[in-house]
Amino acid sequence: MAILGIDVGGTFTDAVLLEDGELRTAKVPTAEAQEDSVVAAARAVGAGEVERFSHGTTIATNALLERKGARTAFVATKGFEHLLHLRRQTRAHLYRLCDELPAPLVPLERCHGVRERIGPDGVLEPLDLSSLPDVSGAEAVAVCLLFSFRDGSHEQTVAEELRRRLPGVHVVASHEVAPEFREYERASTTAADAYLGPVCARYFRSLAERCRDAGLPEPLVMRSSGGVATIDEAARHAALVLVSGPAGGVVGAARVAALAGVENAISFDMGGTSTDVCLISGGRAERTLERSVGGLPIRLPMVDIHTVGAGGGSIVWRDAGGAIRAGPESAGASPGPASYGQGGARPTVTDANLLLGRLPDRLAGGIELDRDAAARVLDGFDPADVLEVVNAEMLRALRVVSVERGHDPRDFALVAFGGAGPLHACALAEELGIGTVLVPAAAGVLSALGLVVSEERRDSVRSYVCALEDAGELPATGEADLRYRGQSFELTVALGPELEQRFHLAHEERYGYADRDRPVELVAVRTADVRPGPELVLPPAEPLNVSGPALLELDGATCWIPPGWVGVRDGTLGVGTSSTLRVTRV
Repeated sequence: MAILGIDVGGTFTDAVLLEDGELRTAKVPTAEAQEDSVVAAARAVGAGEVERFSHGTTIATNALLERKGARTAFVATKGFEHLLHLRRQTRAHLYRLCDELPAPLVPLERCHGVRERIGPDGVLEPLDLSSLPDVSGAEAVAVCLLFSFRDGSHEQTVAEELRRRLPGVHVVASHEVAPEFREYERASTTAADAYLGPVCARYFRSLAERCRDAGLPEPLVMRSSGGVATIDEAARHAALVLVSGPAGGVVGAARVAALAGVENAISFDMGGTSTDVCLISGGRAERTLERSVGGLPIRLPMVDIHTVGAGGGSIVWRDAGGAIRAGPESAGASPGPASYGQGGARPTVTDANLLLGRLPDRLAGGIELDRDAAARVLDGFDPADVLEVVNAEMLRALRVVSVERGHDPRDFALVAFGGAGPLHACALAEELGIGTVLVPAAAGVLSALGLVVSEERRDSVRSYVCALEDAGELPATGEADLRYRGQSFELTVALGPELEQRFHLAHEERYGYADRDRPVELVAVRTADVRPGPELVLPPAEPLNVSGPALLELDGATCWIPPGWVGVRDGTLGVGTSSTLRVTRV
């Protein structure tokens, strides 16, 4: 049985092929057309007869961040046309009154209303399709009507009429993608889904065609929630794959930590462009129900990843005060860092690591490093200061997912991967008081390995917004969003016996008190249809016992073990630290 995983990053595209207990990997530079990189990576890893092919992509993320989506129109209930522009009254910076918020994805002149009204108890104003505006010229339309999370009949009729009038235009209704209350967040998610749909659909269609031509099966696509979906599902609702690539890394980190006998870990993925971190508790990655992407709220289940613009290719510069800064601008794959010898003329973190003796002369993908070029562009910068600056940026990210959320990082191991993650992991662990760093043998391609073993997962949500006692029978498994009557926000508690009592305990743990005499409201129930992924048994790597300072070349990555740290790999089959280096402080 051959299983293929390919992850497209900003600098490199990684491939992992697991076949009959053998693990093969490859790394190729990312091309402008991502589908070309996918096929090139499959060829480089020697993929032939493949039974399962999973793919992680940044196509949706990049299109949203760079505002390169489709020309989109927005249709709301009459009187609520300005919903995307009114937003919430919250501000990212409380005292910066003049800070401009990111512009909505749909300009005001393309926001329209239709006469209709559904209330909590039924229809208040019948739907008048004659009031449906002319939105011809739009490539996509987002429809978000009041209370459609409870009764989607009007919204469904509007969407069907738009599809009839505008064949070929991508139409998304909010009850199809985010059937939850809170109008702004639902509207923002629906608008993003419509805005990204045509871009992602074109990519996925092209990818499927290229894969067929190359003799590969149609790929499954990594969802933001950590499972995989069919390519048709991803094309219909692009918002589901917004953090597709990074989610694969978290899945891989959780599986590697479990094989090493570690339940609590923090995944640390440092690539060429950015660093992604996520908390893994009890063997499962933390998930969130909403996150901001490009300054816009997206209310969909996602692996709770925190990202900073710090990677090996991050540009080093000085601010107006003369202080050294690194990122968020990156040298990318082309031209790349100056030390790649491909025309890069600005200093990067990779150049600093090279001058400090923490990189070999040749990287994965056949890149020969040029020390003279690195020294030339870093003239005036102390390489050690550069690493201290970029480490401080990544340290803040690690604290966000641990300390700021009530977790003591000393109770966790750090799983370091990505091309540059193992270079910086020990220094970051020392700052946080973490005593163990896990470095997989396939650290440079762990996101692709996570794609190989990912589960098939389909999340669903049903809104209630009623007294818990009136909700009726609930599913046996899943999660419930609960709150005291009168509260604005809710806590998520696992479904099961004594649900109300467990909510009181969760509220007391979070806020320091519980009001057991106050009625409890059920806001929503979340369930997931999960089919487990393939079992992962990693082939053993050579036994290793090394004390720092030491430089280790791994598959697609480089590990730096500083003085005071010891790395051990026992080389046994399939369990423990078989192919994972366990680095500990002496």
